[in-house]
Amino acid sequence: MQQVYLNNAATSFPKPPQVVKAVNEALLNMGGSPGRGGQRMSQAASQTVRQAREEIARFFGAPDPRRVIFTLNATEALNLALHGFLRPGDHVVTTVMEHNSVLRPLKTLEKIGVTSTRVEASPDGWVEPRQIEKAINVNSRLIVTIHGSNVTGTMLPIEGIGDVARKHGIPYLVDAAQTAGIVPINVKTAGISLLACPGHKGLLGPQGTGFLYISEDIDLEPYKQGGTGAYSELETQPEILPERYESGSHNTPGIAGLAAGVRFIADIGVDQIRAKEKHLTELLIKGLRDIPGLRLYGPLDTDRRVGVISFNINGMDPATVGELLEDQGGIISRHGLHCAPLVHHVIGTFPAGTVRLSLSYFNTESEIDHTVEMVARIARRGYSSPWYTALTVS
Repeated sequence: MQQVYLNNAATSFPKPPQVVKAVNEALLNMGGSPGRGGQRMSQAASQTVRQAREEIARFFGAPDPRRVIFTLNATEALNLALHGFLRPGDHVVTTVMEHNSVLRPLKTLEKIGVTSTRVEASPDGWVEPRQIEKAINVNSRLIVTIHGSNVTGTMLPIEGIGDVARKHGIPYLVDAAQTAGIVPINVKTAGISLLACPGHKGLLGPQGTGFLYISEDIDLEPYKQGGTGAYSELETQPEILPERYESGSHNTPGIAGLAAGVRFIADIGVDQIRAKEKHLTELLIKGLRDIPGLRLYGPLDTDRRVGVISFNINGMDPATVGELLEDQGGIISRHGLHCAPLVHHVIGTFPAGTVRLSLSYFNTESEIDHTVEMVARIARRGYSSPWYTALTVS
C-alpha cells in the first residue's frame, strides 16, 4: 500500500535531503555549543547559528538578524511575545480563528488584568481589517492574528491588518505557523512587529526549531534567564540581543537543519512553492466537492487559502474517517479540533471537529487522485454499511 502524507499542517514530511544532511553533519562534526568556549567546535557552532539567523532575516525582510530569536517552536515564540510584551490593564485585539498557542496565553494573562476582544469571522473563516479596527479601544496595546488557519486554510489579510496597526500605532503580532515558507512574507511591507514561526512545518526544518522576529521598536521582558555563553560576569540577564532571550544551549543541529530548509525554499522560490501548492489544493477541492454527502470548510478560492482542507462526511465521525483513510488507503491525515476550538464553533463542527488534509510542495497529482478516490469510496459505502462493519471487525 502506498503512503500519502497529508498532515503537513502539523509537521512537514518528507524533509529535503539537504536538511537531513545539515542535521547529520552538525551532529557528527560539531560537538560544541555556541558561545561555550573558544575551541574550534564551539566556534563552528556559533558560526552555524549566526549564519542561520542571517538567512532567516533575509528571507523575511528583517533588517537586523540579531532580532531573530530562536525558540523551540512557534508556541514558545508566541508565549515570549505575549508574556514579554503585555502588562496589567492592556487590551489585545485578536480573532476567533486563533490557535490555542494564542488563546491559552491570553487566557492566562487575564489573571494579571490583560483583556482581549475576539473578532468574529465569516463562516469560511474570513476576517476583514475593518473589523479589527472596530475592536480597538483606548487601552489596546497589541493586535494578534493568525496568518493561515490550521482548520479552514483561510488566509487572513495581514497586509490590511498591518495597515490598521500602523494607523493606530499598535504593534502587530502574526502567527505564521501555516504560511512561513509557503506564502511570501515581508515583515516591513506587511507592518509586522512580531512574527512567530515554527521551523518544522513550511520551513521544512526539524522539530524543536522556530523563531520570533522582534522589530526594532519592541522590547520584551525575557521569560527565562540563565547562561548565554557571553556576559557571564553579569548577575542579571544581559540586555543585548539575541542573548537577552536565548538562555541555555542552542539546538545547533536543529538550527542547521532549519537554515538548510530556508535555503532550499529560497533556491526554488517561495512563489513557485506557493503556485504548486495552490494547484494541488485546487485539484483536491475540485475532487472532494463532487462527493455526495461531503461538506468542505473554508474558502473555495485558493487565492484566499493555504493547502489545509477540512471536511466531514454526513453521518460519519471524523475519527472514523481518518482511521479508514490510513488503514485502507495509506493516507496520513488528522482528525479532531486541531488545537483551535473556537474555529469549530465558527464552522459548526464543535466538538467532533473535522478530518484535515494538509498539503506540501512534495505531494503529487497522483496522490491527490488517490486521496479523492479513497474519500469517495468511504463516503459511498457509508458508516453503517456491511463494508464498514467488516473493516472494523477485521
